Amino acid sequence: MQGEAKLEQRVVETAEKLLSTRKSVTALDVLTGIGWLPDPVLRSWQQGRIPDLSTALPVSAEKLSFALGALRRWATGKGLESADIEHVGATRDRAPLKAASGELAGLEPVFRTQWIMPGLSEAKRAQVVARQRKAPDLIVSVAFKDWACADCGGTGDLLFLENEVPHCLDCADLGHLVFLPSGDTALTRRAKKASRLSAVVMKFNRSRKRHERQGILVEDAALRSAEDQCLADEDVRERRRGRDRERRAHEDVEFTARFFAAITAMFPGCPPERARAIAEHAGLRGSGRVGRSAAGRELAERAVFLAVVASIRHLDTDYDDLLMAGVERQAARDRIQAAIDAVLDRWRS
Repeated sequence: MQGEAKLEQRVVETAEKLLSTRKSVTALDVLTGIGWLPDPVLRSWQQGRIPDLSTALPVSAEKLSFALGALRRWATGKGLESADIEHVGATRDRAPLKAASGELAGLEPVFRTQWIMPGLSEAKRAQVVARQRKAPDLIVSVAFKDWACADCGGTGDLLFLENEVPHCLDCADLGHLVFLPSGDTALTRRAKKASRLSAVVMKFNRSRKRHERQGILVEDAALRSAEDQCLADEDVRERRRGRDRERRAHEDVEFTARFFAAITAMFPGCPPERARAIAEHAGLRGSGRVGRSAAGRELAERAVFLAVVASIRHLDTDYDDLLMAGVERQAARDRIQAAIDAVLDRWRS
């Protein structure tokens, strides 16, 4: 069937890109790459709030089975090496997680396999396997409403959720850690590496409806050690930052050109100046737009499609006027869908 052939192509293209950049592929990587596994769903599963990942995905059991079957066929055809992996929770007990159960229980072995590029050196292969087996970060949340610790009845600005029950940092055995705000990548990386215990601090942004990273909690001694290291090599890191700025500027130009080419390939009727404007807008560094997502950087078909749809929505319909008039977002999108489809059909020819 045409739909299955197109889905298999998406799976294979995503897997090929992952293999070339990461030297390994997993089912979770591919599902994330094709847009079926959003970060909030993955995080909820890792925190134990979703007992079965497969049933939380926005696709049918048949479609998921076909996609993972296509992944397995691709890996076998490529002659990739395999390694067993165990998924553990972002909880203090690091409880093992199940990705599939019930009618989809047969997919569990696929979720527990890491396919690795053959021919890697022993050291590189060990590095690739170790990266996959690394446990997910513990997550501490910034409280946005009144709450009480399930153990001591206390409260505070930060809380740790375990089995949907809030705990203060002291009761979660995280109270001795100190907060390091986001902003200094080198300091954060070194402090986390030196700390035997750490946690990522997240805050829910109500306007954007997503969780955003605020910093990390690390041991005080680890933070002081990291600060000493950063002070010692500040000159070297400043020169490196200068080179990185030049490289990123070149990458932005190259990325915009590739995104433009992808738009014109998918929508040959799109005016060239419009396609270039969409590419530049979607790929603006630090914007949080679809072009800066992992799928966008890999030029996944859906990411390119969403960027084009977003442009049409705001420039070719009265969507913004509807929002300003108080129309609910989904209702406004439903009302303009026919107009969007008409432009898409025109640009496809």
